[in-house]
Amino acid sequence: MRVLLVSPKSSAWTSRRHLPLGLGYLAAALEQAGHVVAIYDATVEDEPLDAVLDQGFDLVGVSAVTPLIYEAWDVAAQAKARGTITILGGPHLTLMPDESLAQPQVDLVARGEAEDTIVEVVEHLAGQRDLSGILGLSYKQADGTAVHNPQRPLRKDLDNLPFPAHHLFKIERYANLQPLTDGLDPHARAFSIITSRGCPYQCIYCSKAVTGNTWRPRSPENVVAEWRWLVQDLHATEIGVTDDVMTLNVDRAKDICRRLIAEGLNTVPWITVHGMRVNNADAELFQLMKQAGCKRVGFGVESGNQHVLDYMKKRQTIDEVRQAFQWAKAAGLQTMGFFILGLPTETESTMEDTIRLALELDPDLGNFMMAAPFPGTELYDIVQREGRLLDHSWTDAAIHDERAHYEMGDLTAELVERKWHQAYRRFYMRPSRVWRKATSLETWRHLPRYVTDVRRFLGF
Repeated sequence: MRVLLVSPKSSAWTSRRHLPLGLGYLAAALEQAGHVVAIYDATVEDEPLDAVLDQGFDLVGVSAVTPLIYEAWDVAAQAKARGTITILGGPHLTLMPDESLAQPQVDLVARGEAEDTIVEVVEHLAGQRDLSGILGLSYKQADGTAVHNPQRPLRKDLDNLPFPAHHLFKIERYANLQPLTDGLDPHARAFSIITSRGCPYQCIYCSKAVTGNTWRPRSPENVVAEWRWLVQDLHATEIGVTDDVMTLNVDRAKDICRRLIAEGLNTVPWITVHGMRVNNADAELFQLMKQAGCKRVGFGVESGNQHVLDYMKKRQTIDEVRQAFQWAKAAGLQTMGFFILGLPTETESTMEDTIRLALELDPDLGNFMMAAPFPGTELYDIVQREGRLLDHSWTDAAIHDERAHYEMGDLTAELVERKWHQAYRRFYMRPSRVWRKATSLETWRHLPRYVTDVRRFLGF
């Protein structure tokens, strides 16, 4: 059978240029089962989707996070106009399947991890399987009634998954992994890799609808085998590790690093895309990461106020944050700090604590976000119960948007937005930092990008 997998594009995420690796895994599972697969990532494609759909497919699958759900429905409508069966999946669909099943153009919804689900759906289309027996699937009966099959258990044997179907992506069009990483080289042939799935922590702002609360690591042997494939066969010149918590097991992380060093795979630079936990590391780990080719580590600092950290259930201390940055810098690694402004219980004073900690830590890159309540998170429930949501549609939920998403008590949109702009101005416009950048060859090589960032951060 012929399957098209689509990642839609939204005006809210116009700068998003990272590989939709989830579609790569789905495509690999389908190819392993003997099917013909194509991937259409609207962010990098220049061929109209209509022209691709006209090539004829038996199934069109669309993956969507919350801000992209309307675009996902539009893709499904275009496919349905050609009589094609449609299936939607991803975090938003896992949390709210009924919402999409109410759309006439949506036939099926895959909840949770879907590598096995989508293969079984294609088997159903071939007359080999009944829909009622496919775990993790939601669908409509003839009368329009929604049916939700039992949840599919989280896959434990990640080593048995085929590597993502990178050959179906137009890799050269992704440049770097913007905006998640601010990649090391904007012209890199950059790939991403996931060495584990899930996260056991319960931070109130985080949704783990697909991968769950159970941390499931791949074996170091399997991780390094994929790494070798990316470097030697696909000619990667940069790699982004996109785990939620790659280093939850510090010994395993060290083992991966030692294997990369032993096999000579440490010549290709790599970065940790998402924020590493500061308390799942030690000095030796950062030294090994550096020797293994790592150039930059990102840390989920979130707040410079301990009360706010405790309220968000981050389970880390300010001292642990300082220690992790010291270890990373001592190892010669670049650092990136992720910070959140405007969480419940915040005041101007606590947000000031966060800005001051960012200035003290002085990471190479600082990423400041305004708290965004996504469905399925505890933060969303708190705002619904105690505050006032300012988002008028799911598109408004984009975390990189430049406005506050809710108000609660004295925590007004004006206050959060003002502190957000202050954070960027004070972090990036410090005389010492401006001088470092002005005298850096990299700055002049990428001047247009820096000018765009400055205009955005300064609010004009």
